[in-house]
Amino acid sequence: MKKVVYLLAMFTFIATTSCSSDDSTSGKNDTENTNPGNPDNPGTPGEAGPVAQATMAPNVGGPNQPNQVFVDLSENIQTAVKRDSWDLGFSTGNDFNVIINGSVKMAVKQLNTTNIDEVQVEDLSVAVGYTTPAMGGFVDNPTGVLAGSALGEGTAIKAISATEADNKVYLVNLGFEVGTTTPNVGSVALDGEARGWKKVRITRSGSDYKVEYADLNATTHQTITISKDASYNFVYLNLKNGQRVSVQPKKATWDLSFTGFTNYYGQPGSQITYYFADYITTNMLGGTKVYMVQATAETLATDYEAFSISNVDESAFATSVSDQRVIGDSWRNGGGPSSGLSVKDDRFYVIKDTQNNIYKLRFLALTNDAGERGNPVFEYELLK
Repeated sequence: MKKVVYLLAMFTFIATTSCSSDDSTSGKNDTENTNPGNPDNPGTPGEAGPVAQATMAPNVGGPNQPNQVFVDLSENIQTAVKRDSWDLGFSTGNDFNVIINGSVKMAVKQLNTTNIDEVQVEDLSVAVGYTTPAMGGFVDNPTGVLAGSALGEGTAIKAISATEADNKVYLVNLGFEVGTTTPNVGSVALDGEARGWKKVRITRSGSDYKVEYADLNATTHQTITISKDASYNFVYLNLKNGQRVSVQPKKATWDLSFTGFTNYYGQPGSQITYYFADYITTNMLGGTKVYMVQATAETLATDYEAFSISNVDESAFATSVSDQRVIGDSWRNGGGPSSGLSVKDDRFYVIKDTQNNIYKLRFLALTNDAGERGNPVFEYELLK
């Protein structure tokens, strides 16, 4: 089975086509758009309609998992973006909310000042880890819901107020670069060098965002205006080079994201911040919905094969309307220092994409034939 899965993954890799742009000149980061279809495959997208059936190996990039990968099921396309290429995402809706990059363990803390030119110092409590309580409000709520108190709910940066004096300076821990260490087989090494710190203040400028940012010891700052683009969920900014970057595809053209992920862990009221590798979120803000179908290891193959459109339970999509984590890490076993690593063989998922196509999807692999993580493979089929 592993050999078959590995060959599928190799086929997907060979069939990739890529395009990139230089972010030093265009303000965009390198991305890879992949369509692993072929003319003889019924999964090949085209004028006939959405993909009917396909197998995909998202280009997560191995045990360092350098890429966030965005998957469009109906077109059988994936877009890979280096996960340390961006820092802030600016909501394009009627709201003025700003997200931070949880895939690199970013964290922020509101300061009691509106003066961006005041010298600031690092605060090592502003971080992701066992000692950081979720209620500290240093990270975005992992559900993906943007509205909230910013004390463990909604975004860590409070909604940008129309009253300029209400918008404080934030201390920003930029997290970690993508790791380069080769881990033991079956393990991951996502964290590289620390990316440092910034201070940031965000206000409104009409319907745009105005971002002031600087190094902590600076007494002057830089300013950039971020305009909304309603065809995307967010517009993104890299604070280190002051460039806008492309991250998520247009909100109507992706369904799943494979990524490292800052989550909450523990019981409500006493949760901590916790980082997951091999994590999967859904495009909740774009309208993607999902639920899990429980089977058993003995019946999975037959249950999956027999599942049709008549078996879909529309009410089961309800949780995913306000939580992007329904798949999350629920598709795999283990991954910790003392636990075995495998794909769970007693479940599959039903996904309603942004175009209201409904698919069944099951995971085939978490590792490649050599046992290296960051090499997922899944198959899916349009329900009719």
